[in-house]
Amino acid sequence: MTQSNEIEAKVLLPEKTYHKLCTAFARKSMFNQANYYFDTANGLLKTKRISCRIRLFSDRGEQTLKVPSTNPTQEDFHEAVEVTDELSVQEATSLVERAQHTGSLSFSRTVGDYLRQHFDQTNLPLQTFSKTHRTLVNGPQNCELTLDETQYPDGYTDFELEIENTDPDLIKLVFQQLQKTYDFSAADTKINQAKIARAFRHRAKI
Repeated sequence: MTQSNEIEAKVLLPEKTYHKLCTAFARKSMFNQANYYFDTANGLLKTKRISCRIRLFSDRGEQTLKVPSTNPTQEDFHEAVEVTDELSVQEATSLVERAQHTGSLSFSRTVGDYLRQHFDQTNLPLQTFSKTHRTLVNGPQNCELTLDETQYPDGYTDFELEIENTDPDLIKLVFQQLQKTYDFSAADTKINQAKIARAFRHRAKI
């Protein structure tokens, strides 16, 4: 189990801008991931601003809860506590297949403990999913940039820049520099839209 405090800025990009950023900086890595999202039928976790997911990579998996920080260290960007249980590919695949077959999944380990303690339940329906092609590059000020191309069940695709760092001043500096250099906007309709919210908007019958 790992627990970390996450500070991040994210913005949806035009496709051309996304591709420019993917090639403008030195690439650190590139990989695919599948994202499976869980919540109660009445959206209880959503009302508490909590997200529950399983992510499946080619070499590993993980189950994660994102929980609002009760003691945020800054005010400019999204901040959350991320609780993660590492899974093997076989474990993650088996859990996803079980959820797809039965419609829900009973979580164990740290994620299950949190759900039991705060909501008196561990069993959550599988609500929706998405698939992401992720590129990590070394951006300005030696700050890592995450560039995502994500596809949703209804066929929709979007493109996103994410900057996650422990230094909010660095996030702000790099974010402003990229907007100016690559001429994109961080309007309210494009900034800080969580992947889980977009997946719910573009979900189809599983």
